[in-house]
Order: sequence, then C-alpha cells, then structure tokens
Amino acid sequence: MVLSATSVNWVALQNGSDIRGVAIAGVPDEPVNLTPEVAYTLGQAFVSWLAAQLHQPAAELTLAIGRDSRLSGPVLMAAVIKGMAAMGSRVYDVGLASTPAMFMSTVLPEFQCDGAIMLTASHLPFNRNGLKFFTRQGGLGKPDITKILELAAQNEFAVTTVPGAIVPRDLLSAYAAELVRQIRTAVNHPDHFDEPLRGLKIVVDAGNGAGGFYTDKVLEPLGADTTGSQFLDPDGNFPNHVPNPENAVAMAAICGAVTANQADFGIIFDTDVDRGAAVDHEGRELNRNRLIALIAAIVLQEHPGSTIVTDSITSDGLTRFIEQDLDGVHHRFKRGYKNVINEAMRLNEAGQESWLAIETSGHGAMRENYFLDDGAYLVSKLLGELAKARLSGKRLTDLIANLQEPVESQELRLKILEPDFKTHGNQVITQLQTFVAEQPGWAIVPNNYEGIRVACTNANEDGWFLLRLSLHDPVLPLNVESNVEGGVAQITAKLQAFFTTQAGLDLSAFQS
Repeated sequence: MVLSATSVNWVALQNGSDIRGVAIAGVPDEPVNLTPEVAYTLGQAFVSWLAAQLHQPAAELTLAIGRDSRLSGPVLMAAVIKGMAAMGSRVYDVGLASTPAMFMSTVLPEFQCDGAIMLTASHLPFNRNGLKFFTRQGGLGKPDITKILELAAQNEFAVTTVPGAIVPRDLLSAYAAELVRQIRTAVNHPDHFDEPLRGLKIVVDAGNGAGGFYTDKVLEPLGADTTGSQFLDPDGNFPNHVPNPENAVAMAAICGAVTANQADFGIIFDTDVDRGAAVDHEGRELNRNRLIALIAAIVLQEHPGSTIVTDSITSDGLTRFIEQDLDGVHHRFKRGYKNVINEAMRLNEAGQESWLAIETSGHGAMRENYFLDDGAYLVSKLLGELAKARLSGKRLTDLIANLQEPVESQELRLKILEPDFKTHGNQVITQLQTFVAEQPGWAIVPNNYEGIRVACTNANEDGWFLLRLSLHDPVLPLNVESNVEGGVAQITAKLQAFFTTQAGLDLSAFQS
C-alpha cells in the first residue's frame, strides 16, 4: 500500500492517548480519514516505535491485534496486520476482543506479546473507529501516540522481503478463564467452589458490542442463570442502543431486563468492555457515584485506609461516604481516565497507597490488575462480593446503604464560539472566580485540580457546581448538584446571569 506522506492529516487522528478517525463514509461533514492505507501505515509505525523502545529488531517482535464489533473493523484490522507483518513481526490475529484483553495478551503466559493493538472507538458512532496501543507497561500515553503519528507521517519503513507469520489465536477464552479463576478464588464457596454463582440469575446487556463473551465464557461456567441476557451478538450497526453505560436508553434497557426477568443482578458493558456498570435486584442503576462507592467499599475492606482516586465531578456525598463511613481517603482529581490512572500510580510511587482509580464514566482501574481500565474485571469484583453477600444472607447494596446521593443533578455543556477556545475558556473561568467571591454563601473549594469547583451553602441551594474546560472539545461543561429540591435551579439562575456577561459563548443549554 503506497501512501503519500502529505496526503493525510496525521495530527488530526490523535485523540489524547488514542488514535480515532472516520472509517465509513455517508455521514454529512465527516469525511473518511481512517482508511485501510492509513491503518497499514499505522501498523508499520507501531512496530517501528516498539522496536526502538525495546532495542530489538522488528523481526523478533510478537504482536497481537483484536477488534470490537464495528463494521469497519475487519477491513482495517486486515490492513494493520499486513503493515505489521511487512516489518517482519509475528502477528497474532485474535479476532473479536475487548480492549482489556488486548493488554492481557502482553502478560498472559500463553501469549507474552511484546505489544498489542485494539481496533475500537469505544462508544462513538458506527462510522468511527480507532486504535489503542499496549505494551507490557500498559496503555500508551499521549506523547507515545504523537511519536507514532510522526513516524507514520515520515513513512520511511524498512519492509522485509519475507513477511512475518500471521497466526490466529483465541485470546478471549484465555482472558475469560482468568476472570473465572478470580471469582472462584474470591468467593471460595464451601460447597460449590467451581460454581460460586449457582442460584443467581444474572442478566448481561452487551449492546451488540464485544462484551457478549462474558455470558457464556464467564457467568455460565460459574453456574449463573443468564436467562434474559440481551444484545449479545456483535453488530456494528448497534441496532438496539448505543453500547454505553452513560447512555440513558442503554441503562433503561438493562434495568428493564433485570426487572422483567426478576434477576438478582444486571451487567452492561460499553463497546470494547473497558467500562461497565451494574443494576441491582430492584432494577436500580449502579453507576457513576453508586458504582464508585460500591467498588470503593470492596477495596477498602481489602486495603484499609487506601486512597480512592476519582475524577472531578464526583459528589460531596461520595467524599463523606469514603472518608467517614469507610475510613478511606478520597482524592478528587481531573477528568480523563488516563489522568485518574496516572495520578493513582503517582501516589503509589510517592508512598501514598492507592488501590483504585475510577471515573464517573465507568472507567475503573485497580492496582491489583495492572491499573488497567477493565470493565469485565470491575464487574467480576462486584460478582465476587455479590456471591459472598448471598452466603451471609445480605445484599451487595448493603455496602452502600449510607451513601448520601444528591436530590438533583444536571450537566450543561456551553459551547465556546471563539477560535482559540482554550484561551477563551480559561478567561471565562478566571472571570467566574471574581463573580463567586461576590456571592454570599459561595466559596471556591480548595484542592481542585481543574476548572473551578464551588460550594453553595445557602439553604435553598445546598450543593456545588464545577465549571471546567473540556479535554478535547470547544466546550465548557458545567456540572451542578444540590441536596434540596429546586436547588439546581437556584444555582444555575445565578450562573446564567454571570454567563450573559461573557462574550463568545452559546448559552442555549440553559433553555433546554
């Protein structure tokens, strides 16, 4: 495949620590920029980058590649494989996979790959796709992706006359076997060690993504009744709902499945299974603050006093629960799953024990699991605790009985209309600081790591808000929570008065 170095805007393909682009034509104003030719070159660039990192010839490297259920996956995957093999590397084609499983291909004894690629664009629309890269040290960071794209732009690769071997491998079964072992060991059922979930009805909604394997490769070997599980077959059209635990339609679908089947537990995954959420026996969502509280309760049983790192939009009630009820430390950091994970790793290196890094989006990573954001692993931790609670005559949700949740919450996304949106957004945040200082009962919260978080202590507000700059988009997300009815409206009314004094913003979100 011949590709001109100047024919592709390589920089535009970077999305933080991932590569993402448009892979299917037909959506207005979204031209295709992730073609098979681009994918081929990216495969070569990753091999070149990895060979330099490991100080090994490309021909001595073993790599794995998998994909989610997206329509463009098979064609792009074939191109990436061809690009890597052209460098002389041995390539394992693992077919349909999850993002966490691709990392595990670098550490599982039967694989021991030098690097891995997952073709996915997470929860983005059907026409998008992308690449996530892994080594044995974990997922690549933003500077690594920048370097790979620079190599792709240069397009100066030494291809071999004899391509490397391409070998089909079953990764999902090996990955699932580790999850099965984890749950059996955690429960240690006195009568049914091999089937610790016997007698439990557990419903899975995979949203036609890559998570359907969890039903037949994990739950059923453990003895669970999975009757009522839905949308397990991979289908890149996503005909039933977007596979995204943050999507209201998706969560309504799994909640409905739990109640309709009188299940004990419900599980939902995103497209590539790096995120997950759950539903209790009453059909109540266990995501966002509830999910964080639940897994934090489990972690702090195992590691008392640990620091729990979360993103910036978690509630005040979660902080009180972690610190007062669980005797842990809540470290509220920045948005972005890599930010949260890297901060937990930094704390550990500095001597402050942290066993959990988790975003409200469902990205959860644990120290015991390579700090890999792995939705299936996180759910497996919950299932182990579910089975143990049942043995003692309790409910899993008893663990979060004391969690205080806000009465109201809202997110508004204010579009920035100025070309230099980052500079303008930061100017608005600075102006808001002055406005807050003039408001009775409002105070900037200390130790905030992005934007401005404000405590609103007036009796008719009793809440907080956070205004920050989006990681990638020309948007100022505004999150507001209150512990009293009507509190969000009181807070947002004052804020709307402030924003009307600021130029270069689309304030239509206040009218929606």
